[in-house]
Amino acid sequence: MKKFMLFAGGLVALLLLLANLGSMVLLGLSVWLLYIVFKKFVRSESIFGKIGWAILGLIIASIAFSNLYAVIGLVAAYALYVIYKNWNKEDDDPVVRVIEDDDPFTNFEREWAELNK
Repeated sequence: MKKFMLFAGGLVALLLLLANLGSMVLLGLSVWLLYIVFKKFVRSESIFGKIGWAILGLIIASIAFSNLYAVIGLVAAYALYVIYKNWNKEDDDPVVRVIEDDDPFTNFEREWAELNK
């Protein structure tokens, strides 16, 4: 059942990632352009040059903020990563697994965990 839920979650995350791929690319491009505009703004020595770069930066920033759906794509990409990492992970709970030990505290913890199920 765990594998099925991971597969279903991965499928949904993949579809969300593919649906938002265009906005993710445009967001990356606008962030890169904002970086270039900022570098040009800092290097500019004239007032009119700084005003022009600031206006261009505001226009590009508005393009970047309009692609907030790209955040959904980034969350979907992270979900795919987490699902990939947890696909073959075994449940290794030290309280529940049977330990061949005569330690009374270990046996008590195991029995207590079984009673609380």
